[in-house]
Amino acid sequence: MAAFIKKVGGWVAPPPQKSCDDGRDQWPSRAAFLLAAMGGCAGQGNLLRYPSVLYNNYGLQWFIPYLLAVFLIAIPALILEVSIGQAYRGGTVIAFNNINRRLKGVGMGPVIVSFIVVQYFTVNLAWIMNYFRWSFTSPLPWENRIEDFYWNDVLKVGNITEGALTPDGNSVAAYQGYPSRAVLGETVGWSIFIWFLIWVSIFRGVGLTGRVVYFTMGLPIVTTIIFVSRALSLPNASEGVALVWRTWRGDQLASGTVWQTAVGQVFFSTGIGFGYFTSYASYNQRHSNAVMDAVLICGSNVLFENFAAFAVFGVVGYLRRWPEDGVRLGAFVVGFLTLPEAVLQMPGANFWAVLLFFTLVVLGFSSAFVMLDVVVTLICDSGLVKASRPVVVTVLTVISFLMCIPYCTEFGYYLLDGIDRWVNNVALIFVVWSEVSSATTVYRWRDIADQTGLPAFILYNVGFFGGQLFGISLAHGITNPGAGAGAGIGFWAVCSIVGTIIARTPDAKAPSFWNGNPFLRKFWFLAFYSGNQLRRDLNVIVGQNGNWKIPSFLPILLRYLSGPVLAIIFSFAFPEFHTLRYDPMMIAGFILSILTIIAVLLGFVMPRYYDAFIPVGRRGEGTEPTIAMEPKHELAGRPSADMVYAEGGLVREGSSEHEKSTK
Repeated sequence: MAAFIKKVGGWVAPPPQKSCDDGRDQWPSRAAFLLAAMGGCAGQGNLLRYPSVLYNNYGLQWFIPYLLAVFLIAIPALILEVSIGQAYRGGTVIAFNNINRRLKGVGMGPVIVSFIVVQYFTVNLAWIMNYFRWSFTSPLPWENRIEDFYWNDVLKVGNITEGALTPDGNSVAAYQGYPSRAVLGETVGWSIFIWFLIWVSIFRGVGLTGRVVYFTMGLPIVTTIIFVSRALSLPNASEGVALVWRTWRGDQLASGTVWQTAVGQVFFSTGIGFGYFTSYASYNQRHSNAVMDAVLICGSNVLFENFAAFAVFGVVGYLRRWPEDGVRLGAFVVGFLTLPEAVLQMPGANFWAVLLFFTLVVLGFSSAFVMLDVVVTLICDSGLVKASRPVVVTVLTVISFLMCIPYCTEFGYYLLDGIDRWVNNVALIFVVWSEVSSATTVYRWRDIADQTGLPAFILYNVGFFGGQLFGISLAHGITNPGAGAGAGIGFWAVCSIVGTIIARTPDAKAPSFWNGNPFLRKFWFLAFYSGNQLRRDLNVIVGQNGNWKIPSFLPILLRYLSGPVLAIIFSFAFPEFHTLRYDPMMIAGFILSILTIIAVLLGFVMPRYYDAFIPVGRRGEGTEPTIAMEPKHELAGRPSADMVYAEGGLVREGSSEHEKSTK
């Protein structure tokens, strides 16, 4: 009997396969990785949060910042995250340590963000489970009282005392008060259930997770199609759809808030900056097609959330629940106020209610367990504790549950709204900015210093980062974005010219166009070498055997477009917080985000503080001697000569004579 149980357990929760290359746990198939990554994307961010954001920013103009964020920031950043995880065979801290030892804090940023978000994310799932329980009651208890049921029966929000600023806005007249503080027993109970599901899904590693994701992705796709079809068949549904697809509000594009919201939503729904793409990609086969995977993951997420939004806006039209100017509904609210109404309009409403909320739970916990898995991967890879993975998962699950209890209170909704807003608009955007900017600036920086001289390298980067800081500060100070942009670009241009003039002429050759004269060659090394060499070295691993290669324009896009745009959007958060500083929940979220930023910066200033999160035998990775314009001899502790030289498409079974002479 024991043997039979063990056999069944091995089939249900199989131990993960091991890579024959380095012995690391490995996904059972590429499809399992893609589904797990897509499951991290597809969740409440798609079915609940995105419709709420779209409702607050309705109109075709929304898709300008949204699609720009997808193509110019999300996809390039996702390619970077997947590629470094796959190439460097570790979570975010190990991966960024391979880029440069001072970037361990950059790698820690996504881990902190995931750990913060997963705690309130599970409470949102507990609210859904409340709906699920009531779905077995006939008639459905929210019939004719959608809002009352949501606020009073599910959230059980307590009374608040309104706060406000003084009329001139210079100080706080009264802080908002939350006298109702009771812990809600049912919300706590359902939270325990959700945390149990998360524990079951990840305690054995990618072997079990690779099976779970087929269920967590298959069912939601089918049910989403059903709900969209039903919502669009409701009377007046076309007017709700027209609210988004046939309305144009061009004046909204002048507001920094819509750009900030678009980037925050893209990051939240795709999972950029949460670290799980890097962690999960580290369990891929070393030479998987990382670039194609990144495009598939991001593209499928965009299609899914915009298709799913039709279900909500069909109901919005049916209910004639039109947005009010100046009234912003919190994250997740619109979905909770419209999807329950959709099931009321279906024959056999109870069945569809059960199916809807079961689907939302499945989608939600698939996103939740990947976020907790980021922390698990960090601890298990580091060797920080000697405990097995199941023990680490169990302890983290218990700690995370205890930390989610404040959200399970009568003021929990307000706390969730405050933490969610600032983690997304401040911490998450800063984390992604630090990823794309640092990786393309300091990778193999010694090559640049050796070729151009250290003063030129420093001056150029003072101009680049100082220009962003100076330009943004000036724009906000004089409320003139054009002048700020001009000043920032001008500052960078002056530093670039002076830095190029004082630089030594490099011995190594730049790519053809830039090799035409010494000035262009010096500028190319200062401006483009780091990102380009990172691309070339990663392509040695991810760009072989007919795989899509990381394109040559991607590092330029990351550094000179994604980085500055994120810096600008990041700056919008501070004036917004200034108008909400009377609310303790907003203050709590803002402080938590600032602490995350400090943790990232601390790693740059004092990198040894994060050495504990890297195995002793891997702490020296990324410090190998290099030669300008030559691929690295080692990547993630392995000789690159043993790998396929993707730039030339040649299989290298041994070191070249040049490499042997330089080792």
